[in-house]
Amino acid sequence: MEAISLSFQDTILQSQGYFGPYGGCFVPEVLLPNLAAIAAAFEDIKTDADFLAELHQTLQDFSGRPTAFTPLPTLSTQIGGAQLFLKNEGLNHTGAHKINHCIGQALLAKRLGKKRIIAETGAGQHGYATAAVCARLGLDCTVYMGRIDYERQRPNVYWMELLGAKVVPVEDGSQTLNDAVIAAFKDWVAHPEETYYLLGSAVGPHPYPAMNTYFQKIVGEEIREQCIATTGRLPDACIACVGGGSNAMGMFFDFLDEADVQLIGVEAGGRGEKPGEHAAKLRQGKVGVFEGYHSYFLQDQVGNIASTHSVSAGLDYCGVSPILAFLGDEGRVQFEVASDEEALAAVQALARAEGIIPALESAHAFAHAFKMAAQMPKDAIIVVNASGRGEKDLFITMRHFQEESLKTYARKLLND
Repeated sequence: MEAISLSFQDTILQSQGYFGPYGGCFVPEVLLPNLAAIAAAFEDIKTDADFLAELHQTLQDFSGRPTAFTPLPTLSTQIGGAQLFLKNEGLNHTGAHKINHCIGQALLAKRLGKKRIIAETGAGQHGYATAAVCARLGLDCTVYMGRIDYERQRPNVYWMELLGAKVVPVEDGSQTLNDAVIAAFKDWVAHPEETYYLLGSAVGPHPYPAMNTYFQKIVGEEIREQCIATTGRLPDACIACVGGGSNAMGMFFDFLDEADVQLIGVEAGGRGEKPGEHAAKLRQGKVGVFEGYHSYFLQDQVGNIASTHSVSAGLDYCGVSPILAFLGDEGRVQFEVASDEEALAAVQALARAEGIIPALESAHAFAHAFKMAAQMPKDAIIVVNASGRGEKDLFITMRHFQEESLKTYARKLLND
């Protein structure tokens, strides 16, 4: 009998943990019962009308969905090519797309009877969203954050602490997102019974990649509806930045089986192509197993995890979603890079032309979109996922755009 070929969407949602050769569940034995319970609960909630009703009501009432689908007429005219639109996930409560899967996972954790939540964060958006949802649902919250990110994302650290979360700066390794993930896993291994690990992207052991994709897919569903309502048709291209992959998968999922919609993920090109200067996993990474799953990781010559760099704290993770690795191999998603300099220029261009300040992570997607739009006809449609807003990057962008203003502000803080 001839095998039935599944659509990309069915391949992901029906997966038992593998997407082609990628994925899996490579964790200490003590965590296997927890992961099995999470996987079973995830399967149950997909057809549980009460859970889904509570999920969508919370997304609406607490997070503020649906988010806006915004035309960019000035930039489109200036560039002179395709018509640009953005999906403004920065309008979510807490300022980014992360709250979509935080609400979903926190409700699932309560279903499992867990009262303590742990999480990792890089840019702080996932930690901020986790802290907000935990406060809303009455759950204890601990967030791990690399020391470097802890210092460069101080606004989000403050918000997390104000919301009652314990924020733990991680001093090990490169002191960035990768080390925060390791610290969270260590905590989970030490406290498996009472703890739920609310993982922040479409990475990690099964069922997290498919589960976070499921909770994020509302982004693409709204884009489909809003783009048809606004333009009368689907977009020609959807573009998202890629760190771990949650915002990209949220945007891409609903279009995976639409062959005419080009899907493009933009990784952090950093300041160069040498090891430690970028975070372009799909372009320069190697296949391996790390932090519970099989995918592409940036590695040195002997297979150890290599250091990474990005001006954006959310894109400097060493690995990438096994789903995106699979979709890249299949040719369904195309991957590009944008440098630190290009991302910073995109922030300034979008701010001055359209009055919107994106997160530095999202700015990588805009940087590529601007170049791509210039090569396309004027009736083409490009949608960019503005996965977060830029207030959290205040100290980074001020350092690049207004060095003297930053010094004045620092002196004022000290005098006060």
